[in-house]
Amino acid sequence: MKEKKRFRWWKVPLIVIAALLVVVIVYISYVFISYNRIEDNQPVEVVGNASAASVKTDTEYTAMTYNIGFGAYTPDFTFFMDGGTQSWAASKESVIACTEGDIQLLKDHKVDIALIQEVDFDSTRSYHVDQAQQIRDAFADDCSTQAVNFHSAFLFYPFTQPHGVANSSLLTLSNAQITDCLRRSLPISTSVSKLVDLDRCYAINRIPVENGKELVVINVHLSAYGTNGDLQSQQLSMLFGDMQAEYEKGNYVICAGDFNHDFLGNSKAIFNETVEEKYSWAAEFPDELIPDHFSKVTDYASGVTTPSCRNCDVPYTANHSDGYDPATDGAYDPVCFTVTVDGFIVSDNVETTYVDVVNNEFRYSDHNPVEMRFKLK
Repeated sequence: MKEKKRFRWWKVPLIVIAALLVVVIVYISYVFISYNRIEDNQPVEVVGNASAASVKTDTEYTAMTYNIGFGAYTPDFTFFMDGGTQSWAASKESVIACTEGDIQLLKDHKVDIALIQEVDFDSTRSYHVDQAQQIRDAFADDCSTQAVNFHSAFLFYPFTQPHGVANSSLLTLSNAQITDCLRRSLPISTSVSKLVDLDRCYAINRIPVENGKELVVINVHLSAYGTNGDLQSQQLSMLFGDMQAEYEKGNYVICAGDFNHDFLGNSKAIFNETVEEKYSWAAEFPDELIPDHFSKVTDYASGVTTPSCRNCDVPYTANHSDGYDPATDGAYDPVCFTVTVDGFIVSDNVETTYVDVVNNEFRYSDHNPVEMRFKLK
C-alpha cells in the first residue's frame, strides 16, 4: 500500500510569494506596454464659434491663467504626491462643485481668454467627471481647444486608494475665434521616471488680429515633482524658441500657465517666513533663458501679497468665518508652504495694463488664478 503524501505547510508562503511576484511582473509589464507618448506637432480641434472673428489693436482685453487641480483641491485636501494622504477628490459632487466655482470665478472677472490647466476627463481621481465639457457648456458663446497634457496607465498607488487612470488637459477658451491650435510635446525623462513625469505639453492657439497679424496664445504646464534642472531648461528653451519664432513673424505672443518654478525668483522667501521647509521642487525661474523682446508680467496691482500655489502636504486652514472679503482678507496660513508658480510672459508688442494674483484663498484648487489685462500695440 502506497504511503499518503503529507502536505508540506512550509510551501504555502512560497506559493503566496510566487503569486505576488507574478502579479507584480504582470502589472509592471502592463505599465510599460501601455505607455505611449502623444505625437508632437499634433493638430488640436477648435470647438465652437466665438462671438468675434478677431481681436483689435488698442483695445483692452482680459486674460486669466488658472490651474484648477482636477477639481479635487478644497482647502482641506492633501495630495499624496505632495506628502499628503489623499489620492482622489472627496466625491464626484465635490469635483462638480469645485468646477462650478472655477466657472463662476472666470465669469465674475469677465475673462476674454482663459488658459486653464489640469482639466480632467475620464479620470479615476476625479470620478470620471468631464470637466472640459462642463466648462465649455458654461461658455457656449466662446470657442475652445483641449490639448491632452498627460494620460497615464492605472496607478495602483497608494494602496489604500489607488490613483488609477489619469487623463488631464490644457483647456483654452476665447470669445474671439481661435483659427488653429497645435500641441507641442515637451522633452521629458527617457528613463523609468518617465512613468511618473507623465507626458507634458503646451498648446499654441492662433487668433486673428484686425491688422492681419495673429495673437498667439500659448497655454503651458511644465513638469514638477523634482524634475532635474537640465530637463526643465530644455522644456523652457523649446517653449521660448517657438515664442521667438512667432514674434519674428510679426505676431503678438502671450504665454501663460503653470511653470512649476518660483516665478518671481524670491516668492518662496516672501511667503514662507515661518515655514521651516522651503521645498526644493519650486526652483527659481531661470530668467536668463527668456529671449529678447519678452518679459514676465509681475507688476502686481496689489504688490506681492498673494501666492498662486500651495503645497498640499497639509491643509490650507485659513479661516474666514465671517465670510471672505477680497478687499480686506489677505491672510494665508503661515504653516502651509506657498509660492507663485503661475503667470504670464508676453512679447513687447503687447502692452499690459493690469496684472494680479486673484486671492481666492485656494477655495477650489491648490492654485489661485492670475489675471492680466492687455492691449495689442
